[in-house]
Amino acid sequence: MDPLNLVMRRFDSHQNNAYGYIRIFLGLALFIRACLLLVDPGTIVSLASNEKLHVWFAYITIAHLVGGLSLTLGIYTRLGALLQIPILASAVFIVHAKAGLMMGGQSLELAALVLFLLIVYFIFGSGPYALDSYFNKKN
Repeated sequence: MDPLNLVMRRFDSHQNNAYGYIRIFLGLALFIRACLLLVDPGTIVSLASNEKLHVWFAYITIAHLVGGLSLTLGIYTRLGALLQIPILASAVFIVHAKAGLMMGGQSLELAALVLFLLIVYFIFGSGPYALDSYFNKKN
C-alpha cells in the first residue's frame, strides 16, 4: 500500500477526534477573547458602536471566560455553549449584520461560524477528549 493511502486511512480511523479538537480550539479562542476584553473593555463597545453595551460587558466577559474554559476542558460543555449562544446570536443578527457578508474584516462570517459551532456543541455534546465523557464513564 502506498504511504499516502496509509496516512489517509489512519486519519479516517480517527475522524471522531477532530470533533474534540475543534471543541478545544473553539473554547480556547473564546477564553482568549474574554481575556482580551478584560484587558481592553472598550473593544466590545467599539465593535457594537453602542454605549448601552456596557451593561452587557460583564455577562459577555464572564460567559466567554467560563464558557470558553468549559468548552476547552469539555466539562459542562452544553452549558458552556448555551451561555454563549445569545452573545453570538446578537453579534450575528444585530452587530455585524449591518456590515453584511464578504466585508474586509469578515466579522459576520466568523461570528456566524462560531454561533454554528456553539449550537452543534450544545446539541451534540462534548465528544472525545472531554472531562464530561470521563466523569460519565465513572457513573
